[in-house]
Amino acid sequence: MTGSTRLAGFCAALLLVAATPAFGGSPKAPAISGEYVESRTADVYTGPCFANGEVNLTGREAVMAWHVAQGSWQNVPLTGLSVVAVVRASATLGDPYSKPLPARSVFIVDSRASKQQQAALVNFAQAQAQGLLNDVAAVEVQSIQFAVEGHEHHGVARVEAGNLARIATRAISSFDDICHNESVFYQPLAANLTHASPAYSSANEYRGNHLGENWRESGRRGSFVGHFAL
Repeated sequence: MTGSTRLAGFCAALLLVAATPAFGGSPKAPAISGEYVESRTADVYTGPCFANGEVNLTGREAVMAWHVAQGSWQNVPLTGLSVVAVVRASATLGDPYSKPLPARSVFIVDSRASKQQQAALVNFAQAQAQGLLNDVAAVEVQSIQFAVEGHEHHGVARVEAGNLARIATRAISSFDDICHNESVFYQPLAANLTHASPAYSSANEYRGNHLGENWRESGRRGSFVGHFAL
């Protein structure tokens, strides 16, 4: 075999390797993804000087909301649907020295969902909350309005679940500082978040009758706005 023949064969082999797709192909798309909003009755973005004064006095309640932008859960398509979970725990949520359980929850599922989809929405939310939402006091069916602004309005969101629950948020600014060493003191309650920013709670409300208490709050640095994917 001449040198030119060997060179031609080597070049052909290189071309074959270059044309072969890389092992594993392109990254796998998430099975389900969308937007997440959470609001609590304690500041989540704060400093120890403020947070230590709230521990075991407040922060036992939260409203958690998911909107599925695309995807399925347990082979049930959920694209375009939303679910809201309202929880009342036994201690300040997120406090590492207290136990939040037992906790009771109320689910509000999208009125556009079928019975199968409603069950899948509840199961999906429970799977994200690490046991916090397992004791279900009631499941309500309501129209849910869910809106999160784009990145140019970071932290701006609005969730309305019929006349039972409501969250409204805006971005946190330097004017909201109290301790002047603020940071994210408590992490979000939901798992599988690809991004979550603390936000100012313009409204955090629950008006149902299944948890033994209603609340209507505003003026807290007590919310998160983010995205989930898994």
